[in-house]
Amino acid sequence: MGNSLGGKRSSKVMKINGETFKLKTPVTAEEVVKDYPGHVLLESEAVKRYGIGAKPLFPFQKLEPNRLYFLVELPEERVPRRVRSGLNMSAKDRLESLRLSRRSVSDLSLLKHKSGAVRVKMRIPKAEVERLMKESENEADAAHKIMQLCMVKPQLLHWKGDHGSAVAQGFKGRQRRVSFVPINEGGSQIPVTS
Repeated sequence: MGNSLGGKRSSKVMKINGETFKLKTPVTAEEVVKDYPGHVLLESEAVKRYGIGAKPLFPFQKLEPNRLYFLVELPEERVPRRVRSGLNMSAKDRLESLRLSRRSVSDLSLLKHKSGAVRVKMRIPKAEVERLMKESENEADAAHKIMQLCMVKPQLLHWKGDHGSAVAQGFKGRQRRVSFVPINEGGSQIPVTS
């Protein structure tokens, strides 16, 4: 009596719809995929472990016997949209372009009010506002004087700076103390304006 050693020399391939078919090994991934354009083979163990991040088999890679493979269609990759090519454009030019685009978006002249009235927020000392209200005959006259004050004396007003901090001419920001500690000795303090 003779014993024979043998085993299954086939691999299972499962489609996305659940249909399976067997292939006799040795066979390469390219031979399997040639009948299914736009599809790739994924190893079932890789799909279990990595999920969506599983890498497809290379075309020259041989399928191993007694293994399960998935035949899936690759999703179409979206080509990233490029608004403008960055050719011959330095970082400074791109920053300037960004500033101009933001300015055009936030330009107040583009907003057209039907009533003709525009609301503007300004910071003026209360004493100055009270003085102008007492000197003027009506609200329109007071508003006109406040606008003249803005044109003539801009240093009295506190305008918003780049990071939302109040900035004006002659305005000294509060100082922060920053200390640098050397490894071998104590630290020294250097005042830094914010």
